[in-house]
Amino acid sequence: MTTSTGSMTGGLAAGFHDPVHDAQGVFRDVLRAMSRPGEVRETAVQIDPPAPLNIAGAAVCLALLDFETPLWIDGGGRDADGAASFLTFHTGAPRATGPAQADFVLVADGRILPAFDTFRQGTDEAPEGSATLIVQVADLAAASPDAAGAWRLDGPGIDGTVGLHVSGLPDGIADDLARNADRFPRGIDLILCAGRRIAALPRTTRVEG
Repeated sequence: MTTSTGSMTGGLAAGFHDPVHDAQGVFRDVLRAMSRPGEVRETAVQIDPPAPLNIAGAAVCLALLDFETPLWIDGGGRDADGAASFLTFHTGAPRATGPAQADFVLVADGRILPAFDTFRQGTDEAPEGSATLIVQVADLAAASPDAAGAWRLDGPGIDGTVGLHVSGLPDGIADDLARNADRFPRGIDLILCAGRRIAALPRTTRVEG
């Protein structure tokens, strides 16, 4: 969790302006999103992260990472060293040597999201050993389950079904998410970030779309 203040620190962009309050607020947003899949939250924190981070993606990382959570960054074809230095400095999170060694994975461009099998899936005995993916996408919006182009979601935390519209992910990703749910209790959890908006798809959520 970030503990940094100020506009610049050693040449790095600042983390949260109010570290305790901001981190707690973002953490609550993530918990709410995870407990109510498909609900879109909007963070109010004021940060100016380095590319290729967006505000929501940076805020989620600052709130969740610490020195015990190895992070792997897929820069989406862009140089991610600045983002990695920013996150390591403000959170203490070590850089994983590869995606299979990471507790958290930041995917800067969801359009080129790697195959889910690339990441730690956990085991039936220790499902908590799986990775959490923080995926930056082009847009997120709540939608009717029957709306054109929307995903239909059901599962724990959802009353009936809800809809979620996501742009900026690979074609066929809904099928991958369905297979991910079939692996339960193994599987990965996703936190989707667009601009200031956050939504979550835990492994328990069934996706059609």
